[in-house]
Amino acid sequence: MCNLAFADAFRTYNFPSRRQILRSAAAATAGAFICEAAPSAPALAQEGSLQDVASQFDQKTLPRVTIFRAKEIITLDPDRPSATAVAVLGDRILAVGSVDDLKAAAGGQPYVIDDTFADKVITPGLIAQHDHPLLTGLTMVSEIIAIEDWVLPSGLVPAANSPTEYRARLADANAKLKNPAELLVTWGYHPVFHGHLTRSDLDRISSTRPIIVWHRSAHEFIVNSKALATYGIDAAFVATLSNAAQKQINLDDGHFWEGGMFGVIPKLLPAIATPDRLRRGLEFVVRYYHANGVTLGCEPGGLFSKQLQNAQNAVLSRADSPFRFYFIPDGKSISAAYPDTTISETQKLLSWGEGMTAMMPGAIKLFADGAIYSLAMRVREPYLGGGIGEWIMEPEAFARAFKVYWDAGYQIHVHVNGDAGLDTVLDNVETNIRRHPRYDHRTVAIHLAVSQKDQVERMKRLGVIVSANPYYVRALVDAYSKDGLGPERAENMVRLGDIERAGVSFSLHSDMPMAPGQPLFLMHCAVNRTTVSGRVAAPDQRATRLGALKGITLSAAHSLRMENDMGSIVPGKLANFSILENNPLTVDAAKIKDIPVWGTVFEGKVLPVARS
Repeated sequence: MCNLAFADAFRTYNFPSRRQILRSAAAATAGAFICEAAPSAPALAQEGSLQDVASQFDQKTLPRVTIFRAKEIITLDPDRPSATAVAVLGDRILAVGSVDDLKAAAGGQPYVIDDTFADKVITPGLIAQHDHPLLTGLTMVSEIIAIEDWVLPSGLVPAANSPTEYRARLADANAKLKNPAELLVTWGYHPVFHGHLTRSDLDRISSTRPIIVWHRSAHEFIVNSKALATYGIDAAFVATLSNAAQKQINLDDGHFWEGGMFGVIPKLLPAIATPDRLRRGLEFVVRYYHANGVTLGCEPGGLFSKQLQNAQNAVLSRADSPFRFYFIPDGKSISAAYPDTTISETQKLLSWGEGMTAMMPGAIKLFADGAIYSLAMRVREPYLGGGIGEWIMEPEAFARAFKVYWDAGYQIHVHVNGDAGLDTVLDNVETNIRRHPRYDHRTVAIHLAVSQKDQVERMKRLGVIVSANPYYVRALVDAYSKDGLGPERAENMVRLGDIERAGVSFSLHSDMPMAPGQPLFLMHCAVNRTTVSGRVAAPDQRATRLGALKGITLSAAHSLRMENDMGSIVPGKLANFSILENNPLTVDAAKIKDIPVWGTVFEGKVLPVARS
């Protein structure tokens, strides 16, 4: 049965606001196109009323509706979980039901039946909830020597699984470059897999060319002596950085991590992010995300640079882009640079987007502790090798920034990986709720690699929601059980089972390039929790299929406060669909990651994936 009044929808076709959309859908008026009233609703339609309504309109003046037929439509609407047809008008969903329902509902309204997806499965448009287009582009056009295979449009880049293999691949990459002074940038290094690497190791590979090794986490650099000299990084420069940054630098080893890495970025980024590399990398991003069914992307906390934002806009803001991309400002950098005018400076960034890109108003990104790939998470109990991790923002600075943004009504997204880091985040949420209560603040705990059961209950009580990276389980559990976390903490990383059972809203993200930016693969990781060795880690921490699918659609939209416009296939929302060859809720769970993506419908436009 159709579930929206066609006539009422036409009256509100321009959809001036989210509130009007919801009011229109909820208050479909008598005589409008309703096939079946809900039991609790008044009887609105009488036999023959459709023609009576249709007669009130000059049918020639009404716009034509497109009715897409599908093998199955997963709506994520609890009132109508599945359907076989969806009616689209412009960029919005008009009605959902069967083809016969929607044809009958049209009366004399012009419509066309589109059978392009008659043998496909339609889901709500997949959302890349937390990804980094600039990092993705730059790492994917560098020399990739990583801990896993990367399947790219250019072909397969195989993993390097040992120190010997890593060093051989690095030497080969150096030999391929004919100009002895040409920069070599490589990404994917991880010491747990590839062994210890220092400046002197890189000097032995080349003393004539700058070499920049970008850690798998993207939170660390290791560089050779030529790079230090070429880009002006010496003891005098390091002395100009903050004390916190200096503590995260080992100049003798050419190693810069967390705050130290941020300190040297202004020196290294011009060499890494040349205009040509930026353009090629961002064009890769567009192809890659569309091929994986993405209809909306978001980056929380990209680099605080108008020049780099303009470079991203140059590619991502084009009118023919197959998705919109939102950016959440980096509150760490803004609050540090402008402690007295933090909010006014943040608001200035709202003009940085254009076309298909935009800064998300009222949202900010803060950083708690270090990266999981660096084993720099702040943890309650020490690592196997000692140490308790690193802060990205020192707790005092974090608390000051959190309070400023909380009082200004911002939704705060927080990078946090360790359980001690999460304690700090939750302490700040609770302090500020008790000091200045806010309803539906939706503070987002991002990544959530290591957490404890008591923290899940506390998140529920405080209204904190989760954006989790389930790929950590696949990539890191086996290695971190032996090196770093130990069996119990590693086994229970990304405890989505506890989170889902507690009723805490969770979304899934790749943090690309921290994981492949493939939403169906993230769903696969959350549902299966299969490690690289093929075993299942902590089966009770698996997410349900429905919860995981919502994690890349409706719950992802909720985490961005966009659930009124997208995330499910219901009337009034944007016509954003992903077109799949199989149903991720019913296919063999081990094959979710292998479901082919035919293409997308983006704001009503049919966009097949280009096949090479």
